[in-house]
Amino acid sequence: MRFSNAFVPAGAAWSSPFAKWQGSLSGLHTVHMAADVTTKGLARAGIDAKDLDTLVYGWTVPGPKIFYGGPWLAGLIGAPGITGAMVSQACATSAAALAHAAAQVELGGSEAAVVVAADKCSNGPHLLYPNPAGPGGKGDAEDWVWDNFSFDPWAKNSMIQTAENVAKEAGVTREEQDALTQYRYDQYREGHDSGLLAEVLLMPYEVNPSGRKVIATMTDDEGVFPTTAEGLAKLRPVMPDGTITFGSQTHPADGAAGLVVATKDKAKAWSGGAEPAQLLSYGTSRVEKGYMAKAVVPAAQKALDHAGLTIKDMSVIKTHNPFAVNDIYFARQMGLAAEEMNPSGSSLIFGHPQGPTGARLIAEGLAEVRRRGGGYLLFAGCAAGDTSAACVFKV
Repeated sequence: MRFSNAFVPAGAAWSSPFAKWQGSLSGLHTVHMAADVTTKGLARAGIDAKDLDTLVYGWTVPGPKIFYGGPWLAGLIGAPGITGAMVSQACATSAAALAHAAAQVELGGSEAAVVVAADKCSNGPHLLYPNPAGPGGKGDAEDWVWDNFSFDPWAKNSMIQTAENVAKEAGVTREEQDALTQYRYDQYREGHDSGLLAEVLLMPYEVNPSGRKVIATMTDDEGVFPTTAEGLAKLRPVMPDGTITFGSQTHPADGAAGLVVATKDKAKAWSGGAEPAQLLSYGTSRVEKGYMAKAVVPAAQKALDHAGLTIKDMSVIKTHNPFAVNDIYFARQMGLAAEEMNPSGSSLIFGHPQGPTGARLIAEGLAEVRRRGGGYLLFAGCAAGDTSAACVFKV
């Protein structure tokens, strides 16, 4: 899919800090958290919610009354006259929601859309589905978060098994994964210390969903632990005879992120004299059962082809990398060094709340390209079901 009239105003992409599982955001309703983060993000960007005409809300973990999620969220951010789709596509939710909003703008259905993605891995719902044929009429139970992390009903494996499958086939060693994990941690610290993350994250973030009482203040991401080569080497593989440890994979998290997509005129007016970023393309892919990490390569290539560009044209490459294996495989296939990717950090380090992870990475990538004086950004990331999504921006 190629776009020619979908733009992101300068500064109009943001994220909450990501909280560790059962951390500072665990007690919030996801819609209230999304509204709080979006309100703060729009205010920082200098955009009045009343000037928006569409909202696209992405989520993957349901909460009470999510049936009303889009209109409810629009009302809470001060735009009660608008609505839009709710999008859920596992870890590709942010990219899919962005593509949906951009298509609305591209085709003239919208002049200014806000894309909001929010999820909590904490306190995920425990569901009971009626089953009159069960023993004694007993229902079928599902733990929404953990059951779906652990088992793909089509491929019949867990997510970590897909990464181990790719590691085995591609010959990715435990030592390579540990070394890249350490490098990604150092990149995150450098981005943090340089102030780049502060350009994206709403920090300090006052958890204030009701607008009346601050219930917590986050001054940084939660769940990012000091990482050393010695510490990584001491960890045992998660699976018997495996190569992946709890250090070389991401951790479940909570958070919200978003961005505005608008026509060129609207985006330019909201950019404070800077040039808005242009969304050029979007691509998706799916690979064979049980090889999720592979899917990032064809999705990225599809997005690059739609944009008429190559991987060598990219100024910044940001990936959702739930496993270090992902980036090692991607770099090999695309003819890169893994160290060239993910300046300022990635989801391998700061955590993965599912829906908003991609939006945060896109926001970081846009800020990184601006710091370099402009260029092209590629975002790509895998998603459940051996799938992936990618998009290309011009800054």
